[in-house]
Amino acid sequence: MKRRTFLWASVGTVGALAGLAVGWAAWPVRSRLHRSGGESSTAQLFEPNAWVRIGADDSITLYMPRAEMGQGTHTGLLMLLAEELDCDPAAVRLAPAPIDSVYNNLAAVVDGLPFHPGQQGTLRDATEHVVARVVREIGVMMTGGSSSIRDLWQPLREAGAMARASLLQAAAKQWAVPPGECSVTRGVITHARGRQLRFGEIVAAAGAELPIVDEYVLKKREQFTLIGQPLRRIDSREKVSGKALFAADVHEPGMLYAEIQFAPQRDGELQSWDDSTVRTMPGVVEVAQLPPPAGAAACVAVIADQRWRARRALDAQFPQWVAGPAGLFDQKLIQSTLTAALETAADASVYRDTGNAESTLRRAAAVVRADYEVPYLAHAAMEPLCCAVKFTGTAATVWAGVQVNDQARKVAAQALGLTAEQVTLVPTYLGGAFGRRLDNDFVAIAAALAAKVPGRLLQVQWRREDDMRQDFYRPAAVARLRACLDARGRIEAWQQASAGQSIVAQVMPRVFGLTAVGPDKTTVEGAFDQPYDIPNLQVAHQAVELPVPVGFWRSVGHSYTAFFNECFIDELATVAQADPLAFRVAHLQQQPRHLKVLQFAAEKADWGGRATEAPDGARIARGLALHSSFGSIVALVAEVSLSPEGQPRVHRIVNAIDCGQVVNPALVTQQMESSVIYGLSAALHGQVTFKDGAVEQGNFDNYPVLRLADTPSIETWIMPNGEPPGGVGEPGVPPVAPAIANALAVLTGRRNRRLPLIGA
Repeated sequence: MKRRTFLWASVGTVGALAGLAVGWAAWPVRSRLHRSGGESSTAQLFEPNAWVRIGADDSITLYMPRAEMGQGTHTGLLMLLAEELDCDPAAVRLAPAPIDSVYNNLAAVVDGLPFHPGQQGTLRDATEHVVARVVREIGVMMTGGSSSIRDLWQPLREAGAMARASLLQAAAKQWAVPPGECSVTRGVITHARGRQLRFGEIVAAAGAELPIVDEYVLKKREQFTLIGQPLRRIDSREKVSGKALFAADVHEPGMLYAEIQFAPQRDGELQSWDDSTVRTMPGVVEVAQLPPPAGAAACVAVIADQRWRARRALDAQFPQWVAGPAGLFDQKLIQSTLTAALETAADASVYRDTGNAESTLRRAAAVVRADYEVPYLAHAAMEPLCCAVKFTGTAATVWAGVQVNDQARKVAAQALGLTAEQVTLVPTYLGGAFGRRLDNDFVAIAAALAAKVPGRLLQVQWRREDDMRQDFYRPAAVARLRACLDARGRIEAWQQASAGQSIVAQVMPRVFGLTAVGPDKTTVEGAFDQPYDIPNLQVAHQAVELPVPVGFWRSVGHSYTAFFNECFIDELATVAQADPLAFRVAHLQQQPRHLKVLQFAAEKADWGGRATEAPDGARIARGLALHSSFGSIVALVAEVSLSPEGQPRVHRIVNAIDCGQVVNPALVTQQMESSVIYGLSAALHGQVTFKDGAVEQGNFDNYPVLRLADTPSIETWIMPNGEPPGGVGEPGVPPVAPAIANALAVLTGRRNRRLPLIGA
């Protein structure tokens, strides 16, 4: 097949989008402030829109559609509402948002459109506008892609401003004064002559007749009193006191527990299992066999009145499994498939083709070439998957920490033979997720088992080994980069080819029941839209088929393209005999935001300063990396030494982030620290390998994560500006690995082109 070029600026794309835009323009515009069924106020409760409810008792409720998995998003989103409502943030309580299209995540999908930074104009504007309107109607209530603040920056502020304006006008009417003579501060409306009314008093007086004002004005940035301030997280007290509700905390008298055993291979089948003895063991209520649900492997389960009884009964039996069509593959198959795809690239998708990189490289006197490789990675969240379900026969309640509420409810309903409306989803806190809970296989399994014990609450808690070996992994990938320099030592041409599995090709049918169309932008994000000024640039990717389930992992494709690109930039700087910082600066003259972040991080790290030593006298070297993702730009400097055994030790990380308007600087700092630790775990240790078709790693003994004793000093510097908010949950991960690898190259004189840096 011919190489396919994926360029949104093609004539066909323009025509198609123009036609779609014209047709879509005939559809009515729907606000992001109101539910499809509308809101209903009562004598004691005022609901001006889909996001906020104010009670006569002065209670303020924010309907929360996004998951809290430790990233602090509930605090940040609450601040947006409280800022415009002009209320005390401590007065706001959260309630799970009902499943409705008004809560769909538009930003995550629009951000996934394959435009590079230079593609501005009518085509991009029209495409993003149309896609946003489509997603408003048929999208999903998703938490992911570092998009919660970005997506709800406008709707939540508008919701607060609408409610504030409605209450202020009602107070002015009650006093028979012009609204302009009234002001709002921390939930109290004050007239210029000193009269005051609390929000609750206005609701109590007007009740269901309280009018909703459609004309309101958002605050200007200089008027913010909450946004930009380090408000303490609202979930901290609940978590340290043990009151926070996770799925594992759901209990009631007489409940049941299920323990499961999966097939070793994802497509494995149950060959034989004698469950007669299991059924007679103390406490056992039911024994079940389940076919592969929602992308998980087939499994057997024991349901008992106590968890340890269910585990003991399951461990006493030995189901016999047989491998499926994929067979007993191992790392050799994975490596040979990726290498072959990189060598041939017969059907590669070209995501960017500026100038003529191929011919420029052919004419070049010297070409720099490097091959890079990254492994599969597990999500390894601290909380293994867990779900509790109570099925009555005609309805069900599901308790789970999920990232896509409506899809989780749908999966549970299908497993129980119910309609989605017959299932109530109670979202719980998540003990980390990093993209794993975008899949709902654990919900499907719990629901299918609950169907066998109607009337009883059933809880299914995965073991760590299940969580590790039944993951949807960050894809392994390989890349080949070629470049040449001009007479000034600047990059004249850059050609990048990579190979790996497509996440979107698997997730779309597995999670949404849809067929993925077109190339997957996530395979090359951060590569095709890199910021450096290169006149001849080509970026291509060859999607491969491998029998490994893959999924979205924290920072997705950016997690490896940053390693490829930023290590190669350092290699080119070496060839040019230039300082890595100066080399980057020379190629960022058209990108002022990137340049400022880079220079800021270098200044704070004392990039040009005197080399330091570790406590044992070992030399410390600095490595640098710059990467933009999810609407934010991060520059990171790592200080690294070698142990007496020759292993890398990271002493200090200095990172700077430009994430646009900062909502809560404390949350940004916390997320950057989390990203660095997560990125260090992956860079130094992370790898998932296969033997006989099964995952070899099962727990933290052979899938190490960074321990406290090995955690470096982490400094975060924030560069706020007037741009809309960018993401902060993921952008700190990508530059970690290349910065460390670049520091190691200074120490050893050798390039580390393969991850992890320890044990690869």
